[in-house]
Amino acid sequence: SSASANKPVLTLFTKKPCPLCDEAKEVLEPYKRRFILQEVDITLPENSAWYDKYKYDIPVFHLNGKFLMKHQVDIQKFEDQLMKLELQND
Repeated sequence: SSASANKPVLTLFTKKPCPLCDEAKEVLEPYKRRFILQEVDITLPENSAWYDKYKYDIPVFHLNGKFLMKHQVDIQKFEDQLMKLELQND
């Protein structure tokens, strides 16, 4: 189905180990059918710009390329933004 083509992309800026990132992913688990999770390891050389930007803030989330939240999941904000994107796609 083409539905997956329209799914919002949630980007998680992370590194290993990141207990807060694991926690965040658990919180988002119930929603995982509604978005595509893309993880960016900020310690990789090609991601050094993100490392400089976010090394003290992970987990950091972008939704469809736009900054959404950091440190922890703001579920209300996440739901609102996700719903907005889903409505745009209908």
